[in-house]
Amino acid sequence: MAQTRDVVELILQDHRKMEDLFRLMRSVEADRAAALREFSDLLIAHALAEEAKVYPALKRYKKIDDDEVEHGEEEHEEGNKALLELLEVDEVGSEEWDEKLEELVQAVTHHADEEERTILNGARENVAMERREELGEAFVEERERQLKAGCGDIENVRRIVGS
Repeated sequence: MAQTRDVVELILQDHRKMEDLFRLMRSVEADRAAALREFSDLLIAHALAEEAKVYPALKRYKKIDDDEVEHGEEEHEEGNKALLELLEVDEVGSEEWDEKLEELVQAVTHHADEEERTILNGARENVAMERREELGEAFVEERERQLKAGCGDIENVRRIVGS
């Protein structure tokens, strides 16, 4: 993927990566447990970076709906809960694992779709590229900080869901 600093494009790249990881987690030929570990790290880092660096800045724009931003945060919680339920399943590929995976896919896909249609399109239309690039740098920095801290570890996900 081309390097970009535009926060909208960076968020979209993460969404596409999550879709790729969903495909791996569904494939009996893939290392599903490894795909889940990678997904867990990415989902948590992505959501925390959005909530810390992107959403507060976007709330300042009059043409970006605050309710949509707050709804995005609520959907992060739903995704985190669905992730935790999948992480807590003992046997990868079991019937329960497949059920929890589909619940996670549904929660995250719904959120990504809504976010792309509302918040990200609003940012494209109303936020200058220079500002989107500043937000992109802050987003990447926070996401990387979270990834280095092992944010997708089951104990951390439990802490996030419990808070």
